[in-house]
Amino acid sequence: MNTILRSFTVRHSPAICSGRHCWRHAYTTMANPAVAETEPTANGEHVRPLSLAIPETEDDMDIRRKYRPFIRDDAEDDWVSALELTRVLDMAENNLRLTNKRLKILVLYGSLRRRSYSKLVAFEACRILFRLGCDVRVFDPEGLPVKNDVDHGHAKVQELRALSTWSDGQLWVSPEQHGNLTAVFKNQIDWIPLSTGSVRPTQGRTLAIAQVCGGSQSFNAVNSLRILGRWMRMFTIPNQSSIPMAYTHFPDEGQPGDQRLKYSSNRDRLVDCMEEFVKYTILMRPQIDLFGDRYSEREEKRIKEAKSKA
Repeated sequence: MNTILRSFTVRHSPAICSGRHCWRHAYTTMANPAVAETEPTANGEHVRPLSLAIPETEDDMDIRRKYRPFIRDDAEDDWVSALELTRVLDMAENNLRLTNKRLKILVLYGSLRRRSYSKLVAFEACRILFRLGCDVRVFDPEGLPVKNDVDHGHAKVQELRALSTWSDGQLWVSPEQHGNLTAVFKNQIDWIPLSTGSVRPTQGRTLAIAQVCGGSQSFNAVNSLRILGRWMRMFTIPNQSSIPMAYTHFPDEGQPGDQRLKYSSNRDRLVDCMEEFVKYTILMRPQIDLFGDRYSEREEKRIKEAKSKA
């Protein structure tokens, strides 16, 4: 029996729901995590929203420790868990059932500062994506050498390239510095080749973009990210996020919740972007090979094969 269907609990009708909880679905496999959503009870009270996040008991602990630094102990009580994301959750849940595969999302941010706001915003976006059932992995740019012609075998370079090839979609978050991307961010993209033999680490992937600003709102960095995405042959979603005066959108360091975004329309826009990103990735993922099929490359391959036979 397909593991997708194992331990699947159908939706209860309101007539047989009791107490405060009316659970929607329950899963017990890696592709089907423990999922619970309470629907409105007779008095209209909502209790616990649906989450498709990978439970700790079903996650690879090495990957969780290395690539999921955004996971927090208070995940069930934070603002992300309270978001109304019914349509995209239904879409993601159905995709999990049909494919038995999670969306694989690589997240890149553009600062090495100890308290990096691009990293903090990236982590908040990760929490949304994780709740929507994505296998989210964050690359730490610390230790990545400046782009050169001799360090292709460097461990950080190989790690970044492998993650890009692994991904179905990517989220890029950069600060804006002197009116454009930071060197830290651009350096990561410079290390990712358009192709390595027959492998194309970015082609056909979806891309979501965001930036943080130290001053008033600007769109220079996201505009540059959009250009980069096109150059890397990625499908960049229409929406984008730019957070002005990013330091004002978080409590002061040392205060409770100092790593969590305060409520604002900018935070809502970030949610919009992640919601849209997941929808586009679900639609585009089955077509990666189709959109990677290019006449010029077929012709190049044909000519090489003809020469080898001559």
